[in-house]
Amino acid sequence: MAQMSENRTDSERETGVVLGFLEESEPWQLASAQFPSKVGGRPAWLSQLNLPAGEELVCEKCQLPTVFLLQVYAPIVGQDRSFHRTLYVFCCRTPECYTANDNRCFKVYRSQLPRKNDFYPYDPPPDEEPATSADECKLESGVKLCRLCGCAGHKSCSRCHAVTYCSKEHQTIDWKQRHKKECSSESSAFSDAVSLFLFPEWELVTEPEEHPLKDDEPPDANISAQANIASSDLEESELESMALHESQDSKVFQKFKVHIAAAPHQVLRYCKEGSPLWLSSEHVPSKDDIPKCPCGTNRIFEFQIMPQLLNHLKVDRTDASIDWGTLAIYTCAASCDQGKNYSAEFIWKQDIPEDRAV
Repeated sequence: MAQMSENRTDSERETGVVLGFLEESEPWQLASAQFPSKVGGRPAWLSQLNLPAGEELVCEKCQLPTVFLLQVYAPIVGQDRSFHRTLYVFCCRTPECYTANDNRCFKVYRSQLPRKNDFYPYDPPPDEEPATSADECKLESGVKLCRLCGCAGHKSCSRCHAVTYCSKEHQTIDWKQRHKKECSSESSAFSDAVSLFLFPEWELVTEPEEHPLKDDEPPDANISAQANIASSDLEESELESMALHESQDSKVFQKFKVHIAAAPHQVLRYCKEGSPLWLSSEHVPSKDDIPKCPCGTNRIFEFQIMPQLLNHLKVDRTDASIDWGTLAIYTCAASCDQGKNYSAEFIWKQDIPEDRAV
């Protein structure tokens, strides 16, 4: 997704927004050496050392490991330490953790490397399938990965010692689904087990937004506070206040709907230093709501994940499902390097109001 940072078209300069869409791709095109932007599958780790692990990837609500949701390759032109730069988003798979406007079931990490580094060639990778495929359970640096989710794996099977896991929970899942039979040499034909746990894998491709919303776009004419409030039951000042709020909220939601209608398949919106496209005027973060980076620099908005992505994750259940309205990711404005291979960033979750429908 390097085109996010350079060679922008006239249309893109006008809107300042790049849209992300899903496409099918060959597995080798989504490997780390290709610097991909992708959804689902295993993470394509940029730095191959000191991967986030353990408590760093645990859901703060249920204390279970999160699973990889997506990554965005977004280098910063002119900043050598961020010549390669990727942002990773992880989420919990427990539907009960998805309470309204609560971001504790998400994790975001940033990794960046200079052009000259210990893991990748100086020149761009060839656009062809490599002669040898990468080991899904171990990076070239020697770091072992969880066989189930692709995160750092520090626990090995006590019987065969051949496979590793990030947690007891993932070892238990893999044992029940396939490794019990593999370990006893009964069978190794359980390749579908991982696909049942991970999200479906897609490539994230981008194009500039071509239809910006005009500032004078009228709110939805069908939404009116006066239509729902009996003036006889309220003081005039209360009525005016509620009508004003409803009008502002309707305008925000109408703007969201117009942008979606112009590109209904968008799953991501990238606009570094811009503003998110909110669904509601409620639960919008103030500057104080966005914590500063540990380096002391303010965090700025970089991209948001749209609710349309949920349609591609195969997470629907009759009783409950993971859900969000939009997820706004904020990153260190300086894209600092504090000697960490993976730096935690911040995510803001805004849910769809109950009386709205996207």
